Amino acid sequence: MRVINPIYIGLLLISVLAIGIFSLNSAKSDLVETKKTFLETSKVAIELSELKKAYQKDQASQKNLKKILSQKILREAKLNAKFKKNYLSLQSKEMDKKALNFLMSKILNGTYNVTSMKIKKLNESKASFEMEIKW
Repeated sequence: MRVINPIYIGLLLISVLAIGIFSLNSAKSDLVETKKTFLETSKVAIELSELKKAYQKDQASQKNLKKILSQKILREAKLNAKFKKNYLSLQSKEMDKKALNFLMSKILNGTYNVTSMKIKKLNESKASFEMEIKW
């Protein structure tokens, strides 16, 4: 009967261990590269999603603006809104401070193309206001 030398078995185990460690390090580096690629791709996807929301269709932006302008505080402010084909013109000769702050927070925090805006202080609580939003 032949007996296998224990040195050969030890060398075989050491070589299998070395190959396992090498393949594990290779898999780790691949995982790190894949993770970086995933993070970059997710950033691009988020940016594209935000740009899609920002440049939504004209009808959606008009609908959002009508929703903002239908608020009770703006109806009481004597705000004249004229919807044209390519733009919206907002005017008020005398608007109170609270309504103006509300309107500015809604318009400037949204994604609207404000082409012109004029605000003139009349007194501590009133201001005249003109704005044009294009789409």
